[in-house]
Amino acid sequence: MRPETDHTAEAERLLRTAAQYPEDAEQLLLHAAAHLELSGERERATTLYDDLLARTPQQPSLVRALKAANLWEYGHEAEAHAIIDGIGTAAPSDPAPWVIAAEALESHDELQQAHELFTQAVTRLLNPSGPNPADANPLLLGRHRVRRLLALDHDTWDILADEANTSPVPLDELHDPKRVWSLGSEDPTELRAEIARLRAELGTYRAALSRPFPVAVLHWPRAELTELLAAYPSLASEYPSHEEHLATIESALRELAASGTPNLGIVTATVPSYEAFAASEASSPEDASLLPQYATTLAARGRAVG
Repeated sequence: MRPETDHTAEAERLLRTAAQYPEDAEQLLLHAAAHLELSGERERATTLYDDLLARTPQQPSLVRALKAANLWEYGHEAEAHAIIDGIGTAAPSDPAPWVIAAEALESHDELQQAHELFTQAVTRLLNPSGPNPADANPLLLGRHRVRRLLALDHDTWDILADEANTSPVPLDELHDPKRVWSLGSEDPTELRAEIARLRAELGTYRAALSRPFPVAVLHWPRAELTELLAAYPSLASEYPSHEEHLATIESALRELAASGTPNLGIVTATVPSYEAFAASEASSPEDASLLPQYATTLAARGRAVG
């Protein structure tokens, strides 16, 4: 998501798309709720989470964790605590609910409780002798971060966290509570070192954020593009030929990769799907500005291929 994103408008678009594609409603509604949170409409986000839970979602613990984190942000601490306690009792097999719940505790300075939840999660889900799945790394990294804040000594799980760290900066530096003091230093060497650490940490966060929102380029197979241009000739300015279309895709992906953008992919378009999307937007398929929105929607629905 870019800083200039109109989060309310994006949430409304995802809600319309969810109504259009009920089989993908859960993921679309989760994305819509995230946009509502970012726009400050936290009560509406809670309503969406409640609606999802009423539908018996595939990932109930994830929805509850997101709801708890959201509730806490606008004053419902007791309810958030109760939900987080329930997640620990339910002991989901997916790392994501544990991470969200523990980070909610951490962000509100309940470090000991966050540490206990992270520890419960890694003990239940991970193998101390490894290897462990990549999607469990946030558990190890989060636990390491909280232990660093609590000034606890390294243990076996922290060693695994060090091994899971993909940043060029060691975790002990990234998670050092005192490193923020160096931002007030007048020593250029210290400032440059801190900037390097912050850039590395930001890269890690960007990589994590990119997973649910893949950067995907729209691809039209030859037959579909022929059908599209026959039905909507004005789009020929966007797609002079199929060969040029493929060259444009390759160029765009190369530029994105060169800029350091992670999690790149392609979403394959079809004319019926595009027409349905245009209808859901109350617009004409000839409107070329719909094309990037269509690509984003397909990616949000999990249709991107790396």
